Amino acid sequence: MESSEHERGDTAGRDQESPLPVGDRPFATRSYGTADLFDTPTRSFRIPARGWREAPDELLTIGDELGEPVEYKRRIGRYLLWRAGPPVGDAWYLAIDATDLGRRFRFRLAGRTGLGTGPDGVEYERFGDWKRSLLAH
Repeated sequence: MESSEHERGDTAGRDQESPLPVGDRPFATRSYGTADLFDTPTRSFRIPARGWREAPDELLTIGDELGEPVEYKRRIGRYLLWRAGPPVGDAWYLAIDATDLGRRFRFRLAGRTGLGTGPDGVEYERFGDWKRSLLAH
């Protein structure tokens, strides 16, 4: 993406040198298409699942049992990574193939470990290993 967060109207001119803590970042109010989703995490706002125009129902409801909103995190290879819950603790991650929205992989985090199957068909307990499988496939 070439435009700055300010040009997109998401930050009202916030100083890019001092990002807000993740939980304090407001949710963007505009909607995003798949091509608009960023490669790396945003530093001053969050993108809610409902803000993605192509969001499948599975993504919209993955945080329901946790009572947590679902937010976009980043691209990992061709996958769009979304999370419901805190970065460490009880959380769900859902990776969606940006080229085939029906191809999805879940990871359930419980503390610092969890369980999820990667695109290689292997079950992973370590989140980092699961993310590496996304990048490799």
